[in-house]
Amino acid sequence: MFQVRIHGRGGQGVVTAAELLSVAAFVEGKHAQAFPSFGSERTGAPVVSFCRFADEPIRSREPIEQPDALIVQDPTLLHQVDLLAGLGTGGYLLVNTTRSFEELGLGEFVAGFRPERLATVPATEIARELVGKPLPNAALLGAFAALTGRVTLASVKGAILERFPGETGLRNVAAAERAHDALGVSAHA
Repeated sequence: MFQVRIHGRGGQGVVTAAELLSVAAFVEGKHAQAFPSFGSERTGAPVVSFCRFADEPIRSREPIEQPDALIVQDPTLLHQVDLLAGLGTGGYLLVNTTRSFEELGLGEFVAGFRPERLATVPATEIARELVGKPLPNAALLGAFAALTGRVTLASVKGAILERFPGETGLRNVAAAERAHDALGVSAHA
């Protein structure tokens, strides 16, 4: 089973990101689930969503405490909440930012990680340019596909277009493609 935890703020599409990722995994023949965890349900409040996918049925319904991958949609949460809890050095870390891990104050934390499993991507800037709104979720899912190799970009694009047909979907697909290309194809080691 592969488990992903996504952190962001209300209004950034955190819940939608987990749902789209589960659809992308399902399209690839995997069993998948996605669910959110809300504190205060208001725009700007911290939000966490979860996604699991596996080749066999998933029985667990618990929040993900030890993710295989962590997606941070809003880097301002990094030092406000313990979002890195449970992420082992073999995990993947993807942060929406233009800054390096050192600039974010995470240099020491990521020192033991495999460099090919760490990435930052300017997803909000990509979304502003291509979607017309600062919604980083689609771009981050494209980057996630490039970073982990756990789902394909084609499946991510299909999930986006299924959820958002028309111009909105096409703009979000363009954002996912741009972020995917920005990371390039990793080793997926």
